[in-house]
Amino acid sequence: MNQAIRSSWLAAVAMFALIFGAISYVQVIGADELNANPWNQRAILASFCNDRGAIIVAGKPIAESVPGTETCKFQRKYTQPELYAGITGFFSRGYGSTGLELSLQDQLGGNSDQLFLDRMSQMFLGKQPKGASVELTLDPELQKLAYDLIPDGQRGSIVVTNPKTGAILAMVSKPSYDPNLIATHDAAAAKANYAELNQIPGISLNQNVSGPTGNLLAPGSVFKLVDTAAALNSGKYNKDSELPNPSTLPLPGSNAVLPNYAGGNCNVRETADFAFALEQSCNTPFASIALDLGQNAIAEQAKKFGFGEKFGEQLKLGQAVSVFPANLDQAELAQSAVGQRDVKATPMQIGMMTAAIANSGVQMKPNLIKTVRAPDLRVISEAKPEVLRTSTSTSIAAQITQWMTGAVSKGIASGAAVPGVQVAGKTGTAQLGDSGLNNSWFTGFAPANDPQVAVTIVIEGVDVTTGAKLTSPNAKKIFEAVLNK
Repeated sequence: MNQAIRSSWLAAVAMFALIFGAISYVQVIGADELNANPWNQRAILASFCNDRGAIIVAGKPIAESVPGTETCKFQRKYTQPELYAGITGFFSRGYGSTGLELSLQDQLGGNSDQLFLDRMSQMFLGKQPKGASVELTLDPELQKLAYDLIPDGQRGSIVVTNPKTGAILAMVSKPSYDPNLIATHDAAAAKANYAELNQIPGISLNQNVSGPTGNLLAPGSVFKLVDTAAALNSGKYNKDSELPNPSTLPLPGSNAVLPNYAGGNCNVRETADFAFALEQSCNTPFASIALDLGQNAIAEQAKKFGFGEKFGEQLKLGQAVSVFPANLDQAELAQSAVGQRDVKATPMQIGMMTAAIANSGVQMKPNLIKTVRAPDLRVISEAKPEVLRTSTSTSIAAQITQWMTGAVSKGIASGAAVPGVQVAGKTGTAQLGDSGLNNSWFTGFAPANDPQVAVTIVIEGVDVTTGAKLTSPNAKKIFEAVLNK
């Protein structure tokens, strides 16, 4: 009998310890994580009807709380919703939060430690609780221009940055959606709208524009900038090096070959210097470089440009992590060197790589948040430019810039040329299997000698002709818009 009592007592103690531990975890260790969970309905309901802070662009709210009903005093409203949906996300009762509405929940909801005195003041004065407002670095004119440059019904993304500061000037993605349809207080309407929006081809209601709908894409020939930096950094190559440039390169250990780009003039030379290889976007010279240097050299340089890092942590947006794969055989390495195979990147990653080259090899932290202001409008945080890392040396960045200007002035990126301005650029065409379609890229900056703006464009699932029309020429329009301000 004593043994039975002892066993029951031990079981009761163990159960009590388990329950106590779970409660302690929920209340202490896991509280922040649980409160931040976008599907935590209790956290949402607790603040759903509050006067949430505004998200602001150039002094005007793109998301704000407006008067609601007697049962719910405030309703979340999004202005120019499709234009900013990939950034603001939505704040809803039934489907949680996404985008900045989720990542800045404490500030917008008025729950951050920086707003403690404001909460106390509001409570003692009997005022409605109010959150902080958040002003973004976006330029509304550039945001609208970039959005309109992607045709409706087309999947694509554009990222525009200041390479010297890391500030995001425009960041758009299509297809987009109207967050008001999900933020509505009408639960039945929200449910129907959510289901209908999810039927749009290519849509993701959790999208962020660091990568179109969160996807990672093969970067194609824009990855050759990584190869070039790795080659120069190795000491085995210099600006005068002659590279093998066969029309096709047999892939080691296989019966396949890697062809040169058919749309340029690669095949007029059996060897090529870096300038020509980048101007014409030849494949075989860069595959040869990767086979010579080895996987580790290319992977290390990719890492220095930010592959493998979540830039979204700085942007306060979720983001897929760009990848240069490991454990490649020689054939896979050759294909990876031209941005194919399993190399995957987001537009933000390619934009950050390009911005580092523009900024003398120094990569700045990307920044989307300009200021956060308390309800009384005092500034409680303000962004300042910060160095993230050194991606390459000043001399190597300057040399790559010179070659990129050649790609625009006399190469296949000529559509990005701006009269009277030196533009640096690189195109990319990533094949999508045997479909005949591609992901078409452009990345570059201007002016080349004093960069003010870096632009990265990707248009998904298009033929070569369509891709060429929607990338370099559209980059030109963005360059002109910035430089003519």
